Amino acid sequence: MKTIKLGVNIDHIAVLREAREVNDPDILQALYVACESGADQITIHLREDRRHIQDSDVENILHFSKLPVNLECSINKEILNIISNLKPHRATLVPEKREEVTTEGGLDVFHYENEIAYAIEQLHDSLIPVSLFVDPSIEAMEQSKKLGAEMVELHTGLFSNLFNMLHSSLPYSNHSIKELEFPRYELSERLEDALHQIKLSAQYAKKLGLEVAAGHGLNYHNIDEMVHISEITELNIGQSIIARSVFTGLSQAVQEMKKLTAR
Repeated sequence: MKTIKLGVNIDHIAVLREAREVNDPDILQALYVACESGADQITIHLREDRRHIQDSDVENILHFSKLPVNLECSINKEILNIISNLKPHRATLVPEKREEVTTEGGLDVFHYENEIAYAIEQLHDSLIPVSLFVDPSIEAMEQSKKLGAEMVELHTGLFSNLFNMLHSSLPYSNHSIKELEFPRYELSERLEDALHQIKLSAQYAKKLGLEVAAGHGLNYHNIDEMVHISEITELNIGQSIIARSVFTGLSQAVQEMKKLTAR
């Protein structure tokens, strides 16, 4: 039995810590628990506004992690200089807006072509492999290959939002996604279209020689669809694992998610 690599994103541990501006919960304790509970990779995002992960966190995690560290970052030159100096196992370039709650949408690999090309070149000069966090489309796969990335991470936000609007109580909550408030039959059709686009993009990316990951909004209920796309070799999941850990503990939450990655 084969399993997809599970990258556990521990950003939300730092979100809780920063909410009270104390060192509790301890990000390093979360690192150790994830490492011992079946994670294959640790994922963190060093945002420009430092709303959760801090520079010292990155240094400590890179120093103490027994697992590879996937460091998400923007194409901001200051951030790139920090990443180049710290040398994580991989850098994943993502879009970033100060006003967003979380990363919404994939990196615009066309509008910011020159900036992304420069970022990839700088990271490669520091011997850091690069993944691009992109919306699933054939054009984005081609452009990612052209820009020199080794890997793409398919943004699964639309798929996840549609799944939750169709299969959970989200539409009846204060967090219902207004732009997705469609009849159930239309939600189902749109969900199938979104999943089909992910499958096509994953297949095409692999043909181009790109490694394929996926992430954003994935949880214990919708992960099965991603697991059965053979071209996807890695899933990066954070919020749903940390949310589950409130009730089960982090170790069990990671173990449960890892079990679901078995093909």
